[in-house]
Amino acid sequence: MLFSCYYRVVIDNAVCPTATLVKVDSARRDGILLGAVQVLTDLNLSIKKAYISSDGQWFMDVFHVTDLNGNKLTDESVISYIEQSLETSFPDRSHGFDGSTALELTGTDRVGLLSEVFAVLADLQCNVVDAKVWTHNGRIASLISVKDCNSGSPINDSQQIDRIESRLRNILRGDNDIRSAKTSVSLAITHTERRLHQMMFADRDYGRKPVLQCREDSPVVTVQNWAERGYSVVNVQCKDRAKLLFDVVCTLTDMQYVVFHATINTAEDKAYMEFYVRHTDGTPISSEAERQRVVQCLRAAVERRASDGVRLELCTSDRQGLLANVTRTFRENGLNVTRAEISTTNDIARNVFYVTDAIGNVADPKIIETVREKIGLGELKVKELPLIYHEREEAAVGVGGAVLSLGSLVRKNLYNLGLLIKSYS
Repeated sequence: MLFSCYYRVVIDNAVCPTATLVKVDSARRDGILLGAVQVLTDLNLSIKKAYISSDGQWFMDVFHVTDLNGNKLTDESVISYIEQSLETSFPDRSHGFDGSTALELTGTDRVGLLSEVFAVLADLQCNVVDAKVWTHNGRIASLISVKDCNSGSPINDSQQIDRIESRLRNILRGDNDIRSAKTSVSLAITHTERRLHQMMFADRDYGRKPVLQCREDSPVVTVQNWAERGYSVVNVQCKDRAKLLFDVVCTLTDMQYVVFHATINTAEDKAYMEFYVRHTDGTPISSEAERQRVVQCLRAAVERRASDGVRLELCTSDRQGLLANVTRTFRENGLNVTRAEISTTNDIARNVFYVTDAIGNVADPKIIETVREKIGLGELKVKELPLIYHEREEAAVGVGGAVLSLGSLVRKNLYNLGLLIKSYS
């Protein structure tokens, strides 16, 4: 337990039999809820339940958390780290890039775009040490940290930076994205994943037409006003997943809403979240247009990190042009990268890619296997099946008197991919 003039953190393993309770009492200030959620999600903890209440100038949060395996927290070093981090959490503080240059990219997504980006960076002698890539509604946002290949230092030369930005901007523009394609260099950011949300929000991905039709597990968002208390009540119901609460709270915060009270519950694979919010000036949502915008933005916040596609993990020695070669192989075999996380530690590249076919459907297992053979069976492994295809209803298509079950074909593809996971994990 740690105390300060305005903060008290208690971590309790005795009250709940299935989760560790993290209790935070604090003087209320801007971003306090986001800061607490950010600390927990950055440690890859699952938030099973949460209760948030603001009484006057005091803020009280209670989080029920487990590790990713569903176990309570028992490591004293982890518990101590949580206490110290929560006591000093300031979500608006900036973080440097630890000796690298950060590139921000937004534009229209297309098959093979990522391979073109990494090919340009390799050609310009840029070594990618870290990157996160999100796609949503036909748009792409990426934060890429690079160093000079020869010196291993950040790229500070203004002319070289101009060349990098110019060539990447040309790639992002393609044939029809002259206005919305953007590239920039950032010296510091608030938080990588928060920045990705901000970039996609600024790009207005939430208002664009989805690439795939609405599916059964699409998030349900409602907004109503509680006039007597001056709150807007926001409800979100969707499939539960890692970092879900962070994505929703991050978006509400960046849209200039303050959460005064909230209840979060999860049951099996579903999440139920209710937030009582006001504008930063103390007023509730005031128009139908604003209500619709909140609904759209929260749906987008949930969907951006949804794991569409087969999860492929690459672990190998880092080398010049590695990402360009891997993503080119994806492109040449008709695979589209919907999300990616790139990291390098001690010259070992640990990369995660979510891939679909060219139009966003489940990838053919034979193509996945062909790609693995080309890249290296021991280096590229299938780790996760696309969740969106597990609950698809069967549909029948008649062709020349024959009836073909699309549902059975999907299940067959999933079965074959399952065999790949068992064989090569």
